[in-house]
Amino acid sequence: MDCCESRSLSPTRRSLLLSGAAFAAWAYLPKFAQAAGGRDPRLIVVILRGALDGLATVAPLGDPDYAGLHGSIALSKDGPNAAQPLDGFFGLHPAMPEFARMYRDNQATIVHAVATSYRERSHFDGQDVLESGYAGPGRVQSGWLNRAIEALPRGERVTSGLAVGPTTPLVLRGAAPTVGWAPVNLPNAADDTAMRLLQLYQDRDPALATALSQGLKLDKLAVGDDMKPKGGDAVTAMKQVARGAAKLMAADDGPRIAALAFDGWDTHAQEGGPVGRLAQLLGGLDSALAEFRNGLGPHWRDTVVVVATEFGRTAKINGTAGTDHGTGTIALLAGGAVKGGRVLADWPGLANGKLYEGRDLKPTTDLRAVLKGVLHDHLGISERALAEQVFPDSALFKPAKGLIA
Repeated sequence: MDCCESRSLSPTRRSLLLSGAAFAAWAYLPKFAQAAGGRDPRLIVVILRGALDGLATVAPLGDPDYAGLHGSIALSKDGPNAAQPLDGFFGLHPAMPEFARMYRDNQATIVHAVATSYRERSHFDGQDVLESGYAGPGRVQSGWLNRAIEALPRGERVTSGLAVGPTTPLVLRGAAPTVGWAPVNLPNAADDTAMRLLQLYQDRDPALATALSQGLKLDKLAVGDDMKPKGGDAVTAMKQVARGAAKLMAADDGPRIAALAFDGWDTHAQEGGPVGRLAQLLGGLDSALAEFRNGLGPHWRDTVVVVATEFGRTAKINGTAGTDHGTGTIALLAGGAVKGGRVLADWPGLANGKLYEGRDLKPTTDLRAVLKGVLHDHLGISERALAEQVFPDSALFKPAKGLIA
């Protein structure tokens, strides 16, 4: 398990291990204070890279044009692998039973027909806009979540973030300090081997020994004896990453804000309907959300998980039973701090004249309004800081109200 400051990776083993000492500094960084009522808020941002098919994940079963457009991969109200009912109009993909349970427990909300300000359908630029928080691509090398950490009320909030994965997502890059953790698909060294290595470093390089010791402790906390890193498919990887991150965030002196990204959501061909490729990916996401809930334990009540993607996919399937790059999609909110059990949508309809550019779900909600609502009501960031610092030049998009319980 390698741990490092995400903004200063080094190719040498010594530098990589030394960077593990960043975790020792956690003890000296300001943490979330116990807010009124004993709240200890946590925020996890999950980026789905590749563009999620929102119409397949949360299907508008009540829209008369949906089944004809999505054809062979459309969900249905009944029959084998039927969609899970939500509110009489929308149905949830059957591969997400844990999220459905959170929804029924009023701990999950769906925002439909949502999008960033980006409209050109390039993955690279779309992800840049999603994670930077700016209206257009290529404007800045920092992310809105990092700037949100800088904007937190001083003396009350944490001033560092946890980047989960081999590289720090753009959303968490910037001036605010971040630390990183990533599981590796290699067998762990036996305990006696690790201890011998530590003893060797203590004799020859005390600084490196200190860093290695910190890394071993972090590894023990994140992975534990019951989850040794191992190879596997994307579903296994999502569960593994979420489980480790949850353990770190559940610690009393652990981080309170985290970001991670799951790749592979580009479904141009053979997307599958209730079963198939997309179903497998959604099953992995569902398992990851369950790992967050279980791993955070009592802290789940003060947690919000935001799941977002760069854009949606076409309303009509293509000739290879897949969907191409689109526009409107969904955002998912989960956690004990979420005012859940709702699908929030100013539904535009899927009739021919109502599709965006004649092909996509038309976005009616700006994702920045959703994110602002979470940051304002959950973390206490002011509307002015949100409009000027976190999401620059976005004053027209007010924070969405009523997302937090």
